[in-house]
Amino acid sequence: MAAPPPILDSSTVLLVGTDDWLTQFATTLERRTDASVQHDRTKTRAIDTIRTRPTDCLISEYALDETTGLDLLREIREETTTLPVLLGTTAGSEAIASEAIEAGVTDYIALSDPPAQMTDELIERTERALRAAQRSATQRDRARQFDAIFNDSRTATWVLDPDGALTRVNETAREMVDKDIGTIVGEPFWALPWWSQPDAMNADVQQIVEKALDGSFGKAVVPQPPDVDEPRVLDLSVRPVENERGDLVSIVVEGVDITERVDLERNLRESEELHRVTLNNMTDTVLITDEDGEYTYVCPNVHFIFGYTVDEIRDLGTIDDLLGDDLFDREELVEDGVLKNIETTATDKAGREHTLLVNVREVSIQDGTLLFSCRDITKRKQREEALATLHETARDFLYAETHQEIAQHVVDDTPGVLTLDASAIYLFDGEANNLRPAAHSATMTELNGPLPTVHADGETLPSYSFVEDEALFFDDVHDADRLENSATDLRSAAYIPLGNHGVFVAGSNQVGAFDEVTRELVDLLAATAEAAFDRVTRESRLREQDRTLQQQNEQLSALNRINETIREIDQALVQAETRDEIYHTVCELLTVDDRFRFAWIGTIDPTTDTLEPRAWAGTEQGYLDSQSFTVQASDTEPAGQTAATGDVTMVTNVAAGLRDEAWRKDAISRDYLSVLSIPLVYNDLTHGVLTVYAPTQDAFDETAKAVLAELGETIASALSAIERKNALLTTSMTRVEFTIDDPKFVLSRLAQDAECTLSYQGGVQQSMEGSYVFVTVEDRAVTDVADAASQLVGIDDVQQISADGEGGVLRLRLTQPFLALELADHGAVFREATADPTTTTLVIDIPDSIDIRTITQLVRETFAGAELRSKQTLDQTAEHNLYSKFLDSVTERQLEVIQTAYYSGFFESPRESTGEDVAETLGISPPAFYQHARTVQRKLFAALFEENNLPVAASTDTVQ
Repeated sequence: MAAPPPILDSSTVLLVGTDDWLTQFATTLERRTDASVQHDRTKTRAIDTIRTRPTDCLISEYALDETTGLDLLREIREETTTLPVLLGTTAGSEAIASEAIEAGVTDYIALSDPPAQMTDELIERTERALRAAQRSATQRDRARQFDAIFNDSRTATWVLDPDGALTRVNETAREMVDKDIGTIVGEPFWALPWWSQPDAMNADVQQIVEKALDGSFGKAVVPQPPDVDEPRVLDLSVRPVENERGDLVSIVVEGVDITERVDLERNLRESEELHRVTLNNMTDTVLITDEDGEYTYVCPNVHFIFGYTVDEIRDLGTIDDLLGDDLFDREELVEDGVLKNIETTATDKAGREHTLLVNVREVSIQDGTLLFSCRDITKRKQREEALATLHETARDFLYAETHQEIAQHVVDDTPGVLTLDASAIYLFDGEANNLRPAAHSATMTELNGPLPTVHADGETLPSYSFVEDEALFFDDVHDADRLENSATDLRSAAYIPLGNHGVFVAGSNQVGAFDEVTRELVDLLAATAEAAFDRVTRESRLREQDRTLQQQNEQLSALNRINETIREIDQALVQAETRDEIYHTVCELLTVDDRFRFAWIGTIDPTTDTLEPRAWAGTEQGYLDSQSFTVQASDTEPAGQTAATGDVTMVTNVAAGLRDEAWRKDAISRDYLSVLSIPLVYNDLTHGVLTVYAPTQDAFDETAKAVLAELGETIASALSAIERKNALLTTSMTRVEFTIDDPKFVLSRLAQDAECTLSYQGGVQQSMEGSYVFVTVEDRAVTDVADAASQLVGIDDVQQISADGEGGVLRLRLTQPFLALELADHGAVFREATADPTTTTLVIDIPDSIDIRTITQLVRETFAGAELRSKQTLDQTAEHNLYSKFLDSVTERQLEVIQTAYYSGFFESPRESTGEDVAETLGISPPAFYQHARTVQRKLFAALFEENNLPVAASTDTVQ
């Protein structure tokens, strides 16, 4: 039996199916070969194996569980077309074989009966499939390799047939021919348009192609004809391609564009001449000597540094005579091969000393062994020394704190940096728009005379440089158009702007003193000075900002203390029950913990027109007894001014005008250095004046003034509240009657427009929408009056509550606050108002605790033509107690409901309006109306009966 083929030994074979012949074949393969055998029984397992494991060949039976080998083959071919697949069946047919071939089977095996006898044939056909797959893979690899070479964009490739005719070209070669490639395919390669002329080129190309036809390789360098726009040079290589039998099947020609290399070679030749010219003209000098220092080569440009000709250098002697003895250590040079940047000094033909950097290298050029390259660094050395001085100058600038100090430093250090003795600094004065000389050297004064202040108008050289922000350099300043001092002995001059700070001036009595290095150093010195000026300006601003921030922090701390005091005062005001308690509490809290030195509250005495102290706290020291506090707008103590003007009076410095006003002397003697006086006014009602004194100047700023002014309003509001409370508690009051003639009063205007009589009997409903009042209409139809009311700007809404022939009740919603509310703020009660087309009468009840003059003044200020007609004293102890007790027991909503019901005639007999009518007017449900009405009735009777000590049955009604 033949030995198993080696290709199986290194292969992985997958068997798929359950037939016995597959099991026998697997056993045989494992016994007779080193092949790796995998046996899967189902299509699913086989597909998974192919996807997850390397497989070289697959052999499947036709009949698989729930499918066929053909289905497996088709699914495999969707995955790969290169895997060899053998399909074996013991019950084959031509139809199955045809479908297998169509599906891409590698080999179709119709097994004999018994199939075990075909084991050797199966092994042979498996080997054949593996070898065919291997050959296909090799061919694919070679094809890919050829394609990679063929498609290389760096190489032009032509493929020729065995006769030398063109069959195929790649893209790079195609771009070389300015013709349709289809027109030249089939033409001899040496006849292509690329090298169609001259004939010598064609001969070279034809010769290498003929060598390839004989089986030999050939090469040729072929230039493109010169008449082409961009002629190129190709390096052609030609090789034959033979088949396995050794027959020539094609010729491959590869062309590499070596135009750039040819150009480089040509450029190299040209550069040799350039180097010779450069060597003759460069400023570095090259010298070559033997071991004894004798010159073997002297660079033609030796005169650039030393001023000698080549012959004069040779006549001087050895290299030591030129560069000095012991320039370098010979042993160190042997060890390193080259010594770089040896600094030395040499004297030129004119006797000037030069600083040189010398490089020494071992060479072997003709008879020379040592090469010296010399570079003149004299200017660079001077620049380094100037930069070192400039560095010291910049360090000095760090300690300068003013622009003047920096200006003086610049002038003092200019000689060390620039080797120029004449210099000056102009600083810009923004307020005067002038450049003033801040610093100048003695030499500048000697050459130019005193420097004047220059106006920044661009007319003079310093001014022009500053305004235009332009550096000016003059070899001779006398040639400048804007030279102001024609008698100056300055010749060379530079004017350099220093940003927004000024101008730097430097000069010399020599013409042309500014070479390239000096100009650079002038710019560096000016830039360093400008940076220093910027730093000082910036630091000055930062210090100013720090001072401002510190001041703001102090003000904020003071404001926080004031706010803390105000919060304490607000809490105390809520708990206070009397005016005196408010007065004393405010003064004590303002002066506690030395918040302020002294505080007092005074009220105006109308008989003497002065302020009378009511309460005080702090360090008073008899100050209140020393002053009269006259109420007048000027030339008096701040409290008197505030009482007269009604405005806050603030004195930030009591010491100012000390001799002009007597009170200032008394205040300073008690360390009152600043004062703030605040009016206590609420709704135009003055309750007095609060005055606060501090032991420091500027203790009060605008913020503190505004905050304490709001405190004054809060105190006045609390005093008004106390008055209103006292008014409710008092049983003794005065009833006053006024007549007015002012159409501004809404009832007067409505009575005139509607030609009727209106009466207001007290009671105002205040809501988010405005103020509601009930008015009774007489001798006019209610609808007519309602129409007239709807036309008035002062009335937003009109509701008819009841109607009774020539009269009825209206509810008006007013756009402006009603007089009753303002009177209530002052503790008075607007009891009644009657208006007809000609006259309006007001009835007001004023508690004894309220000054009648205050209310009279309020009415007269509110209405024109107000006249007090009568006043009488009332004692309403029982009535007041009953009324107050009733009002305390009902809510605002309950009071609104019962008022509306009352004015609607709900309580009349017979009723003028039903409960449903009233509920509709109020916008509530009828049950809610009846519930409110019963609640109010119960509370009214309770107040009445309890006041008279009559028993009242308990109620479970909880509706509020």
